[in-house]
Amino acid sequence: MNKETIHFLKEIQEFDYSLSGRDHLWKVLFKGNDEKWHYVHIVKYQDIFFISQIDGEIGTLEVNLSGSVKIVDSGFQSRSKPIDEDDMEAWKHLISSARKWLMVVKKDWIKASRQVQKEYPLNYRHGIVPGCIVKELLFDAYDLADELGKSKTKKIIRLIEDGIFSREEKILAHSMTAERYFEYCRIAYIAGAREEDKIDKSLSGREMYKKYADNRHEGLLDISPDSEQEFADWIDGSHPKKSGGGHPWEIKRGGNTTHIDLSVFRPPYREEGFIVQLHGESLGRMVETMRMILAIYDAGLPITMANPESVRSRLIGQDNIGIIPKYDNLHRANQYFHPKENVFDVVHYDDFGRSKRGIAPFISWEALPILKPNKL
Repeated sequence: MNKETIHFLKEIQEFDYSLSGRDHLWKVLFKGNDEKWHYVHIVKYQDIFFISQIDGEIGTLEVNLSGSVKIVDSGFQSRSKPIDEDDMEAWKHLISSARKWLMVVKKDWIKASRQVQKEYPLNYRHGIVPGCIVKELLFDAYDLADELGKSKTKKIIRLIEDGIFSREEKILAHSMTAERYFEYCRIAYIAGAREEDKIDKSLSGREMYKKYADNRHEGLLDISPDSEQEFADWIDGSHPKKSGGGHPWEIKRGGNTTHIDLSVFRPPYREEGFIVQLHGESLGRMVETMRMILAIYDAGLPITMANPESVRSRLIGQDNIGIIPKYDNLHRANQYFHPKENVFDVVHYDDFGRSKRGIAPFISWEALPILKPNKL
């Protein structure tokens, strides 16, 4: 396998590459001997090559042109495990197929590129589709507005359009104490309660926070509850009971992207006053978050939300749904897309099921890489 791999790396250098910093990068889509399409990245880092099968599970090869080959993990950290027989056989077939494809491309790169564009599977590609199309055409699509209810949806949209969550007189709290913060929490817990939460309404805000929040409070529970000065010192990091490394604002537990925060911070470039902000943008927590913010607003308390314009776009279907390859995990996959693409939720193309035919014309697919011989 080593000799064929070395030959492959010498051959790939006859094709144009892109730059990633100072590294050379080739992206190769090709149909293998098994009649399946494959996607391989080759990175040249100084005098070392890294070959990764993007759509497979056989890891990454680290290859030195002197002849050494080993499997590495992400971040180019070498594994102690040597290449076993199964690995070797899989890479042998992959490299062999890739070399044959390079011959096809060298002969007629336009024809080869046309074949890639025509035949590369849609469920291996990245794309975006308007959220309103998915909600309309996908039978079982989750609809935030339906779940929140028409009257609450209309109210949230009106408040956002009126700029309520960005006007200083509506969102600036001139003073704050721990006890006032816990009252915010109490309103939020009751308003956003799901059936499985079983919120005990007889508890105080402080007691609810102790029971339902993340509990890594960084000393928030230890400062004087009614002292404005102690809360200000705690926020500013000068209180002796202020610790670090916690999640004091995580009022509803979840993963890195699936919890709800009710945070307090100073206004930008100001040393007085406080902003209280709700943040819970994951699809499964949005309805809770919207119910919370309406209840806090109705209680006459200063409050804002994170990214109000994006909330509005999601409620009325002006967002985009991201489509990722079937071999990629959905977790945090929205981060792959540029913020301007307005993607918050992602799916696999196969998730569209029988609705594919109706949805497909509205999908904007990401351009596939072109492999072209180097003519310079």
